[in-house]
Amino acid sequence: MPVFDRDGVLIHHEMFGDADGERPRVLFLNGSGATLESAAPMIGYLARSCTVLAHDQRGLGRTSVPPGPYSMADYASDAAALLDHVGWHTCAVFGISFGGMVAQEFAVTQPDRVEKMVLFCTSGGGAAGSSYPLHELARLEPAERARRGALLIDTRFTSGWLADHPDDAAIVRVQNERAAAPKSPEQVRGERMQLAARIGHDVADRLGRITSPVLVSAGRFDGIAPVTNGAAIVSRLADASLAVYEGGHAFSLQDHRAMRDAVEFLLSGVRPTRVS
Repeated sequence: MPVFDRDGVLIHHEMFGDADGERPRVLFLNGSGATLESAAPMIGYLARSCTVLAHDQRGLGRTSVPPGPYSMADYASDAAALLDHVGWHTCAVFGISFGGMVAQEFAVTQPDRVEKMVLFCTSGGGAAGSSYPLHELARLEPAERARRGALLIDTRFTSGWLADHPDDAAIVRVQNERAAAPKSPEQVRGERMQLAARIGHDVADRLGRITSPVLVSAGRFDGIAPVTNGAAIVSRLADASLAVYEGGHAFSLQDHRAMRDAVEFLLSGVRPTRVS
């Protein structure tokens, strides 16, 4: 199991795809509570065309759970240390949801290391709009938490909608199964500290430091990171465009154009225009 020690944090990481070819090198940053295992399908899709470096972020998966609290700067510094460890000075960055927040924090602090950036279903925080405060779900009763959780994934996901759309119901079922899976106290602690770190995310006034080309992708029915937040990020960047897809926070599963477009951008720099 590839692990490196970053100031006492043992970071589990893996590289996917042909590391010796001329493919784009991509640092993949995962979402809230997600691990290399749960993100394997998305990482695998990227690795068909790119060399992908990914890790379990601090507190999650096979990475250790150091004492908290954690900050967004901690997560971005972990990513920079990982690049140093594998010898990548620059690369493209792909961040989804929470990983998109980390990607932005990384890019505003070390813009010279980012060749291109793809941001999926994420927010800039502050004046650029914040994602839904997921830590507040823990306060709800289980039934209400499940109902609210489904609507956060996609604002159309009422019980009636899910009854008529089995593919969407499967997305909710997988999400609920992941949330209900048994977890050790350490796992729970790590996930809670990651959610707490989201609260302080705010790069709105620093996004202008990013000069690399950026593709911001959003789901039209996202209840966590709405399209307006993606548009706010784009408005603050020097070289960015917004693509909107037919889905919610899981639009990468609901609209198969999304991943195809992201890979095309990583390979050629061509960005789609899917705003209507």
